[in-house]
Amino acid sequence: MAAVGEAAAPSTWTRRSVWLSRIESPLAPYYLVLGSTLALTVIGLVMVLSSSSVTSLKGGTGSSYTEFLNQARFAALGLPLAWVASRMPKRFWTRFAWPMLGVGLALQVLVFTGMGREQGGNRAWIYLGGGIVLQPAEVCKIALIVWGATVLARKRPLLNRTSHLLVPVVPGALAVLGLVLLGRDLGTAMILIAVVATLLFVAGAPMRWFTIGGGLAVSAVLLLVTGSQNRSNRLAVWLSGCANPDMLGCWQPAHGRYALATGGWWGVGLGGSREKWNYLPAAHNDYIFSIIGEELGLPGTFAILALFGLLALGLYRLVVTSDDLMVKIASAGVFTWILLQAVINMSVVVGLLPVIGLPLPLVSSGGSALVTTLFALGIVLGFARRVPGAPEALAARGSVVKRSLAVVPLRVRRTGRSQP
Repeated sequence: MAAVGEAAAPSTWTRRSVWLSRIESPLAPYYLVLGSTLALTVIGLVMVLSSSSVTSLKGGTGSSYTEFLNQARFAALGLPLAWVASRMPKRFWTRFAWPMLGVGLALQVLVFTGMGREQGGNRAWIYLGGGIVLQPAEVCKIALIVWGATVLARKRPLLNRTSHLLVPVVPGALAVLGLVLLGRDLGTAMILIAVVATLLFVAGAPMRWFTIGGGLAVSAVLLLVTGSQNRSNRLAVWLSGCANPDMLGCWQPAHGRYALATGGWWGVGLGGSREKWNYLPAAHNDYIFSIIGEELGLPGTFAILALFGLLALGLYRLVVTSDDLMVKIASAGVFTWILLQAVINMSVVVGLLPVIGLPLPLVSSGGSALVTTLFALGIVLGFARRVPGAPEALAARGSVVKRSLAVVPLRVRRTGRSQP
């Protein structure tokens, strides 16, 4: 028995060392982020089609594919933009960091003009014509991350001074945050606060500032919640656990959990959801995770969790392996934005948090959110292509492909048939 154990041990250690070597490879962040992003986008398109088919048909268009085709168009726009962003050098983003912030602020101001649109009590969208609606806060997330990372990296020798650490990052962030809160979008404001805190943390801000800032942020959120009847009602519904499903504001969270319960272990099958038949509001948006659980069961929900886990691992590895402070700060900001929003969305669906109104990144329906998230991940992919060792590894893989093609018979390459 001992001999068997001794023989098996090297095999186990070998497999473990191979796995660790792959994770620690310079290209690991690139492929982890790329693979998980594409997989989540494809799953999102499939689930948007399934969860929105009924509401699309009832929307008066006479087609079950209206919402899906709209999401597919934005995916077709976002993926090429992500590819372009991944090819841009870092100096491009540092050069246009300030203009990006200016554009984000200008778009957010337009929310309060005649172009602005209100939905669910939040004024957070602008109508661009032709049926295109944009949520400027999504653009502000990217702009704030790139701008904040650029400013902090340039001031690296001065970051030991509090004035240089906080100015101009904190005033710029407060300008964006103030405009978002004027539109009553508390969920997005919470994400922005967490993103700014991450930027400052990676830049090396003292912990005492996070204690002070965290206390102020919690106090402000509580004040905003108690000062709004809608938010107070959502909190009361959550605290009550929806003991009475007919309670005002309880319908959506209750039916979200009904969907998960109906799915059980293995789900009712793709397209077989009952809750999407106008029982569950926002089934294709904020509560799409419920439909995934209902139709695909635990395997479907675990697949989503695993993909976000791989995305988190890829972004973490990029932050750890990069030797560029701007890349570290920006990648950490994107990490917090996407992963925190995903955690909040899924926590709301399963009842761990009150309804906040944040979509599931890359999966939920929403054109501007999909395009901006893909664009941000494209920027990160560009960073991942240039971490120490990654350019050489990519060039080596290209050389392997060229050498492999070189041994293919010429006639096969030209005609697709081998010579007799």
